[in-house]
Amino acid sequence: MAAELVEAMNMVKSFRVSDLQTLLASMGRSKSGLKQDLVGRALRLVQTEYSPELLKNVRQLYESRFPKTSGWLAARRPEGVPVAYSSLSSSPTATSQGADYLNGISKPIPTPAAEVKLVPLPFYQTLETLLQPTELIAQNNEKLQDSQCIFELTPNQADQIRNASELRPGIRSIQVVLRICYTDSIGVQEDQYPPNIAVKVNQSYCHVPGYYPSNKPGVEPRRPCRPVNITPWLHLSNVTNRVTVTWGNFGKRYSVAVYLVRVFTAADLFSQLKLCSVESAERCCERIQDKLRFDPESEIATTGLRVSLICPLVKMRLGVPCRVLTCAHLQCFDAVFFLQMNEKKPTWTCPVCDKPAPFELLTIDGLLAEILKETSEDIEEIEYLTDGSWRPISDEKERDRERERSDTPDYPVVDICIPEANGHSPAHSSTSLTGKSGSGSVGMSGSAGGAAGAPGGGAVVDLTLDSSSEEEGGGAGGDSEDTEDSADSPAPKRGRYNYDKDLVTAY
Repeated sequence: MAAELVEAMNMVKSFRVSDLQTLLASMGRSKSGLKQDLVGRALRLVQTEYSPELLKNVRQLYESRFPKTSGWLAARRPEGVPVAYSSLSSSPTATSQGADYLNGISKPIPTPAAEVKLVPLPFYQTLETLLQPTELIAQNNEKLQDSQCIFELTPNQADQIRNASELRPGIRSIQVVLRICYTDSIGVQEDQYPPNIAVKVNQSYCHVPGYYPSNKPGVEPRRPCRPVNITPWLHLSNVTNRVTVTWGNFGKRYSVAVYLVRVFTAADLFSQLKLCSVESAERCCERIQDKLRFDPESEIATTGLRVSLICPLVKMRLGVPCRVLTCAHLQCFDAVFFLQMNEKKPTWTCPVCDKPAPFELLTIDGLLAEILKETSEDIEEIEYLTDGSWRPISDEKERDRERERSDTPDYPVVDICIPEANGHSPAHSSTSLTGKSGSGSVGMSGSAGGAAGAPGGGAVVDLTLDSSSEEEGGGAGGDSEDTEDSADSPAPKRGRYNYDKDLVTAY
């Protein structure tokens, strides 16, 4: 009786909103409200008014959703052995059952695997399935739930992990990964973490990818949902491994799966791309001709298509031109940089048109690869013509620059040092920083030789000298005794802004 009651309650917890409404309506209860309210109402109904009729309705609804459940349990369970619903951590019998248990409840594994399908990932090759996608079931109404699953590694699987090569120090190419996604049977599901996720493997917390910081204002940080590598915390023997997933129960349903995978690097995927997906130059020419073919119904005739030789990702010249087969444009991006960026932050989006760019649809443009070899580094753009040929655009740009130069009016250059050009005499070229010319010191009453030193007849005048300095200057020119005392004389005066006095030309 108690086992059947626990079984019915766990069935109710896995119901959808429509199942809950059908169950409550059949028992004369209100079917309005949120899913959490419906679950609580149905659980109280099972606990307080348990009857064979109610149990029959619950089983019918459950089997309508999981049609193979009863047969699978009958095939797996020996005759005469009741179903055990005790906690996984408290029952040694439940621990010995291996991966058949999740949250301490006997959970049919093949049935969820047929419903939930995870999307294949380019950097991960699935070798074996250790735990089929199995739904995380809330045990109570708390927001944070702990769900446990256990599995064992065979000796062959453990040897594969030990003997695998290292991609980086401590990171092996053969890994055991945990993947979580929405519980949905429609299409394939991408990896999706529940809120407040934490993963503990054999009593040790493992690393879960954090959030990417957002550089845009008002945009929340995004968390990359990728497989969680749990290999370093596993027992590489026949000892049972226990995985505990802490997750936020906020109305959405999640499934968890464990796989043995081989991890590829961006260089590995690039080797596969060069080997299996290269579009020939002839096929590329046909594609160009198809795009430029004249359409009589169109009012605009396209005579050429320009393609940049600069990668839109890194703003550098293309090395290996690559594009997506389903994209309508001919513009390419660099395959090496694209794979490296998706290895660090998987988005798989075309950098030209922002449409999905899965690895399976990538191809190397053979024609553009040949063009890159034939053109020099200074050519940044080409144009495809209607016959499939091409021509560089750099020559036109150079001609435009020359045309701009030719249209610029030429103005005569005037040399201000030539007296005939401006009607004035230039400054004296032999002026020193101490106010003395090459032939001697000149003041306002300078000598005739000093006045004649100016080519145009202008006098070289020191405007920074005051009257006292003029007298000192004049005396210095005529008295030889003062020359002997020049060593004891003070340093020459400086201008107001602490620069040496200089000679300028007075007009």
